[in-house]
Amino acid sequence: MHTTRSADGTAIAFDRTGSGSPVVLVSGASCARGIHTALAELLAAAGPEGAAAPRRHSADRSAGHTVVNYDRRGRGDSGDTLPYAVEREIEDLGAVIEEAGGSAAVFGNSSGAVLALRAAAAGLPITRLALWEPPFQLDAGASGRAEAYAKELAACLAEDRRGDAMALFLRSVGLPAAMISQMRQAPGWASMKAIAPTLAYDAAVMGDNRLPSDLANVEIPTLVLTGSRTGPWAPAAAQALSEVLPSCRHVVLEGQDHNVSWDALLPPLLSFLG
Repeated sequence: MHTTRSADGTAIAFDRTGSGSPVVLVSGASCARGIHTALAELLAAAGPEGAAAPRRHSADRSAGHTVVNYDRRGRGDSGDTLPYAVEREIEDLGAVIEEAGGSAAVFGNSSGAVLALRAAAAGLPITRLALWEPPFQLDAGASGRAEAYAKELAACLAEDRRGDAMALFLRSVGLPAAMISQMRQAPGWASMKAIAPTLAYDAAVMGDNRLPSDLANVEIPTLVLTGSRTGPWAPAAAQALSEVLPSCRHVVLEGQDHNVSWDALLPPLLSFLG
């Protein structure tokens, strides 16, 4: 594990794996960097066609990637500094990209994809942008749901009801009550409660659940990946992004839902990253 300092002094923890062109991984809501550990190993070890990279000389940097997998602020081994602002998280990602060599491709997962998009729009030195199911909602009730969720989440966190805050998030993404009840009894629930305050950070990143207004500024090559089994909101969001972003391609992974298999994601991601 390594650490870097963001612009406001917050310590940001990260792992660095492999060698080659740099890729930074950005996690979504309720997750720390551990969600991407296996993906980081696959990206570091695989060549551009998705096969395991052969043993190579250090001068040959084409067979794999240097993967930088970091904890967003308030999660895992990273610190936190209040008050929160989305701009601070963009600065965090900028500090991580600096550690990666000054510029990097970025893979964002779910609301982490939205953070990556916002960072690209803010002008961070991102060379390529790969996004797994950014959870934009385009229906008429999207803004109202976002406002109601943020208000109830704030109330839970103000009263330090972290378990209720996490349960609220899980309900908001469609998990049934019986499953959430089982999760609350499982050993891993304590770690989920620990990062519950950061759910408010992702709510801020998502805003009103709609596309930010400045995405036309993102001219870098962008790949939006969605699963065929996720639901209609995912391809709708991808289509909307394809219409706004100047250089955007949409790929559907058959048989995948939001909880994507890294093995299924790897081939199109590697092909895009080169």
